[in-house]
Amino acid sequence: MIQRIQTVLLLCVAVCMGMVLAYFIWAEVNETNNTVAVFTAFKMEVIDTAGTLSDKSDDSVISTTSTWYVGVLAIAASLVAIFSVFQFKNRLNQMKLGALNALLMAATLGLCFYNISQFEKALSPEVQGNIQAGFFFPAAAMILNILANRFIRKDEKLVKSVDRIR
Repeated sequence: MIQRIQTVLLLCVAVCMGMVLAYFIWAEVNETNNTVAVFTAFKMEVIDTAGTLSDKSDDSVISTTSTWYVGVLAIAASLVAIFSVFQFKNRLNQMKLGALNALLMAATLGLCFYNISQFEKALSPEVQGNIQAGFFFPAAAMILNILANRFIRKDEKLVKSVDRIR
């Protein structure tokens, strides 16, 4: 199980989707209003910095918007990837789980993009926010998932060709 490359790739998919939970997805610093907007997998916060961007001890949160659905999709994609690792004896089931995982990751990426566009419109159109590392992890996970599915399909073809020889 561990010696197969798709196992390593699926574990990397699970790690990438877990990293979405740990890193910021998007951030915007508005120096005119002295605010910082931060979008994570579970919430979007607008923080009043009162002119001090370095000291977070006296920051006050202006508004918080819950984005729990992004975090739930990231957790679900991570769990599906881990479950898919243990389905190594049933390659067809593993390919179906890979397709489901691709849908979950595409939904995560789509919701992140939609929320970023909505937050940029709502906060301040004159200031552009920056996409952070958390936005790129689902894209990397999708690429790793495609590679894992390719190797799973390659193993299935190999097993079918050996069965024909018998």
